[in-house]
Amino acid sequence: MTSAPHSDPAPEPQPVKNVLAVVSPHVGGRAAGSALAGLFPGRARVTVVESADEDPAALREAHLLITGLSPVTAGHLAAAPQLELVQCASHGFDYVDLDAARERGIPVCNIGSSGAEKQNVAEQTFALMLALAKQLVPAHTALVEADWALPRLQQSLTELSGKTLGIIGLGHIGEEVARRALAFDMTIVYTGPRPAGPETEARLGGARHLDLDALLRTSDYITLHAPLTDRTRNLLDAERLALLKPTAFVINTARGALIDQDALADALEAGTLAGAGLDVFDPEPPTAALRLLKAPNVVLSPHVAGVTRETLVRIALAAVQNVVGHLEGKPLRDVVS
Repeated sequence: MTSAPHSDPAPEPQPVKNVLAVVSPHVGGRAAGSALAGLFPGRARVTVVESADEDPAALREAHLLITGLSPVTAGHLAAAPQLELVQCASHGFDYVDLDAARERGIPVCNIGSSGAEKQNVAEQTFALMLALAKQLVPAHTALVEADWALPRLQQSLTELSGKTLGIIGLGHIGEEVARRALAFDMTIVYTGPRPAGPETEARLGGARHLDLDALLRTSDYITLHAPLTDRTRNLLDAERLALLKPTAFVINTARGALIDQDALADALEAGTLAGAGLDVFDPEPPTAALRLLKAPNVVLSPHVAGVTRETLVRIALAAVQNVVGHLEGKPLRDVVS
């Protein structure tokens, strides 16, 4: 009598996990969230909302929360007793209450190592720099109004070549900016918690690490690529802005609250700073009361540095891959808290 062939027991079915995707309207809202939801495997049940307050039942049942620039407060975390992970679909993570997440033992991740946004943020940084150097906005406005403004603008036109670019935060995005600066024959200085190392500095044309105050005194262009934390909020305040050359330009494509916005408006109105290029504000969208909207020699864009068609695909993939990896028992990437 022959025995029946041995067969391994069927694997236990994986439990379905509830994913809450919270995507603010100003970065695509429900439509962007629905596209993101389509990237998940079948064992994830995805609910898309535009605010964490929108669907209390979905928040209460959520195991995993993905947020696209939508606030996740201590109250939201308290209302989600099953929550295992908060995944930010961005490099920034300042809109999540990290202290509350830490108290609950809930990890918070961003997409920092993916480099998903670095190309376009670097391109937007240079778009703002070039617009300021070449006075593109006032030149365009004057021509539309039949004003040949060349004699008036000529004295304020300048070049990037030969100028010193000060990079505040030489991470993935900061390095991408520095690589482009080399093509413009710029000298690169940078600041951060620690030097990048001789190999990186050599690759970036002999970039030099300076403390923040020395960088501000040295640079012709200052560009911010630092995260917003309690330590970096109002990093460029009135005292530090006063260190800048009167011919210097400030570029911010990171977070609006890195700069004291009233102090920046004061410097621009007083003529102690040549100009500013801003893609980010505090709050967003800015209110009509924001003085920078009317300040002289400012070029503004509505937080577009990370939202090209290509970038949004990379951001969504990076966020979803980390969450799916967690579902599969893999180590989390880019844990910020």
